[in-house]
Amino acid sequence: MNKYVMELIGTFFLVLTVGLTVIGGGSGVIPPLAIGSALMIMVFAGGHISGGHYNPAVSLGVWLRGKLSSKDLLPYWLFQLAGALLAALTVNYLRAGVAVSPITLVRGPALLAEFLFTFALVLVVISSATSKATAGNSFYGLAIGFTVMVGAFAVGNISGGAFNPAVALGISFLKISTWSQLWIYWLAEFLGGACAGFAFLWMSPADKEERLVAEKAQAAAPGSR
Repeated sequence: MNKYVMELIGTFFLVLTVGLTVIGGGSGVIPPLAIGSALMIMVFAGGHISGGHYNPAVSLGVWLRGKLSSKDLLPYWLFQLAGALLAALTVNYLRAGVAVSPITLVRGPALLAEFLFTFALVLVVISSATSKATAGNSFYGLAIGFTVMVGAFAVGNISGGAFNPAVALGISFLKISTWSQLWIYWLAEFLGGACAGFAFLWMSPADKEERLVAEKAQAAAPGSR
């Protein structure tokens, strides 16, 4: 249960930062810097407990990579989405009365932008935080946070720069985006996460072999059938 609660807490503070900086907060460079930094500190805070996903697309990619068990995938998603909703409620309370103008997405560019940077984010997470080649490093939180910051700077004016189905849910609840656009985020982001998981396994034969060995051991374990 500890890891699920950590995923809720991390997602909560990520979406809280998104909401407070976008609604009545800073402008220009402030939101991307704050959001990337919030993710970084939450990854460092909870990475040793839950892996520091705070993102259903990341959890999907890590599951495909073989570093998240099937029994944990759905609870991770549920607690991440719950954290996003709690953060949205908190932002609504703290920014009560502040006018919000929802962004309007152009379908094709928004889909591609969200796919590309979700792919990049999930690949960075898997490569820096789960690979045998980078085991024990101290930079993974910085790398992950900076990826979100770079994506927000690069395509924030195209897609809003969510790169995270939980964030997409949160900004829909906050009316930063409309509910009718949620499918654009979720389709692009889950697809980006899945492609990143498969790409990592293709580029890292040693990690792929480790995953296959773990799957065989799990299948052979008592009670697995």
